[in-house]
Amino acid sequence: DLEQGFAEAEIVVERETTTVPVHQGYIEPHSGTAMWHEDGNLTVWSSSQGHFNVRDFTASALGIPVSSVKAVPLEIGGGFGAKLRVYVEPVAAALARKAHAPVKLTMTRTEVFERTGPTSGTRVRVRLGAKRDGRLTAAEAVLVYAAGAFPGSPVGGGARCIMTAYDIPHARIEGYDVVTNTPKSAAYRAPGSPAAALAFETALDELAETLAIDPIELRRINSAKEGTRRVLGTLMPKVGFVEVLDAASSHHHYRSKLDGPYRGRGVASGYWGNGSGPSSAVAALNADGSVSLSEGSPDIGGTRASIAQQFAEVLGIPVARVKPQIVDTDSIGYTSNSAGSGVTHKTGWAAYEAATEMKRQLIARAAELWETDIDRVAFDKGIARCADRGATLSIQELAAQQNDTGGPIVASAGVNPGGAGPTIATHIVDVEVDPDTGKIQILRYTAVQDAGKAIHPSYVEGQIQGGAAQGIGWALNEAYCLADDGTMLNSSFLDYRMPTAFDLPMIDTVIVEVHNPGHPFGVRGVGEVPIVPPLAAIANAVYSAIGVRIDDLPLTPDRVLAALEEANR
Repeated sequence: DLEQGFAEAEIVVERETTTVPVHQGYIEPHSGTAMWHEDGNLTVWSSSQGHFNVRDFTASALGIPVSSVKAVPLEIGGGFGAKLRVYVEPVAAALARKAHAPVKLTMTRTEVFERTGPTSGTRVRVRLGAKRDGRLTAAEAVLVYAAGAFPGSPVGGGARCIMTAYDIPHARIEGYDVVTNTPKSAAYRAPGSPAAALAFETALDELAETLAIDPIELRRINSAKEGTRRVLGTLMPKVGFVEVLDAASSHHHYRSKLDGPYRGRGVASGYWGNGSGPSSAVAALNADGSVSLSEGSPDIGGTRASIAQQFAEVLGIPVARVKPQIVDTDSIGYTSNSAGSGVTHKTGWAAYEAATEMKRQLIARAAELWETDIDRVAFDKGIARCADRGATLSIQELAAQQNDTGGPIVASAGVNPGGAGPTIATHIVDVEVDPDTGKIQILRYTAVQDAGKAIHPSYVEGQIQGGAAQGIGWALNEAYCLADDGTMLNSSFLDYRMPTAFDLPMIDTVIVEVHNPGHPFGVRGVGEVPIVPPLAAIANAVYSAIGVRIDDLPLTPDRVLAALEEANR
């Protein structure tokens, strides 16, 4: 009951923010090669975030069965959501059929910018009601996202994420997908959530200032917990939201002093629900005791390692003994796209099930050699042990005898697991504003995030740092400059300004681990949520530095100078 919620409120704040389209910024352009064979079958080579999607879309476009198309995955030079869509492969295949020869198509950088889709430009309005103790009583949000020339903006993602990290008794969310005469929007890391968080988290910051409550404490007061009824109606599973806020508030960055004029500190949180989907894995035991592990998920963030680690953990063998490879669509069962921060969850689960099956087979082979029941054999740390005899057989010894004890040991698994486990990140940023030029310098940046279980901590850290860096670019510099007729004016990396190492400080990371009961090892996706808080955190920091809120991103020098002039009137 929104009317009741705002009637109970003692303080009401409203904010309206806007963002413009920004590009994912991957270095490798879209490219694909197609070749037809004498038997009428087609092979396609390309880098993507899902080669099964490439196979299916190409087959549909050409009107042929999916069984006639083999998609071979190549290493990807960045995607961040934009390489979920298929562009060049069907065209290359059609040209190859006409030319009776292999055809390769590669987009120019201008074509990438103009024809593959940025994320949406947005306008988001938020109204919050709260008691003087900081407890939210009501929240209302209206999200308007530009889809480009065809429907399909990520407004749904924004609507799902904007309030979900908080316990709000009365709330309403409206979302509008608006068609515009501009390039079609595409997914970009946590699609829809960063722009939604910008509006909600800057409004929370204003509320904290009005109530004289520490901004992290205000978020902690209203944080969703396990069992909280979410605005969307479902109950919140086990989450680490409060633990992340506790880690942020106790961090030395947040507790340190920030002195000097035109300097400010900002904080913001961001939510992402994480995803899953069908996935497959096949493992073959080699004669030397190593394992060849075939996967169907393109590796866009270090998942070869994280999946191999999960497989190795089940058998208790060194991860170096597991040889992961991403194989073509004819060599593995269907596997959904590498998206939604879901690969380590879903394909890791497939690897877990395959390893469990291989372990069962190893126990059976050992029992056969010892002429005992399988329940008298245990397998741990890569060694089978017989309870009756005290005998042992290593995985290398069992591997060497596999053909004599029943044939090759091969294990596979196909899964479609739920329980991906949502997560939040809380970011702290210090900025300095040059009052003469309007330039914003990032002085210090700390990102705190719940990873569930950090399977490969340094890769998790890299994902957090990469997402934060992209969010900083979104907040400060990046923008599609469009003419009145919708054409892009800055379709090159020379004119489209992205942050470099010279623009960023070292991004400090804090990994919080709150076990996700929906995964055998407690994994939560980590790749997308770090891009969600930076927009709001930097906007809040700039307000702290100059005393004027700038609600329109990016925070370019001309906008900052205009805000300073307004403040000095």
